Amino acid sequence: MTIVPDAKDWTWVLHRTCPECGFDTRSFPRSAVTAMLRENAAAWSAVLAGPADLRHRPRPDVWSPLEYACHVRDVFRIYAHRLGLMLSEDDPTFPNWDQDATAVADRYADQDPATVREELIVAAEKLAAGFAAVPDGAWGRTGTRSDGARFTIESFARYFIHDPVHHLHDVTGKPAAIRRSEAWTTTCRITTRRAPGP
Repeated sequence: MTIVPDAKDWTWVLHRTCPECGFDTRSFPRSAVTAMLRENAAAWSAVLAGPADLRHRPRPDVWSPLEYACHVRDVFRIYAHRLGLMLSEDDPTFPNWDQDATAVADRYADQDPATVREELIVAAEKLAAGFAAVPDGAWGRTGTRSDGARFTIESFARYFIHDPVHHLHDVTGKPAAIRRSEAWTTTCRITTRRAPGP
């Protein structure tokens, strides 16, 4: 059975807590996204290295952990490209990406978990480095999705991070939580000492 395409506009997560996973995109400084992304990728790596049957779908119409991981890997890749466009062009329009068509065309369910794990970590690190390198004065640069949704780099980062966090919740069943790692806490301390950004 194929997955029913998700046609919802998830941009509302920029304005309120997600009732499904419990994640609040407004509850952290923008500079924390880099550390949060790396921690999320590490959690996905643990899922892919675990003993669970990664190809098992809990229901015929719900992705397996492996399919979710493939999607998250590709989200990292797509967002790295879009971030590059926002930094190099004035208000670019992002090429459309059909995530459901990609899952079918790339046969997510048949991919090798070990390979996906390596690719996910590489893609996450590329995107994390991209967010870490955003100059202070560039967070207000804009980009527009093919459906007309418009983002600044800051809202783009907050919108983005909900996706892999939410899907980790989909796979593990655990409520999303912002992990106060040492890297995250250090980032927050540094950020709160600075003047507010744009």
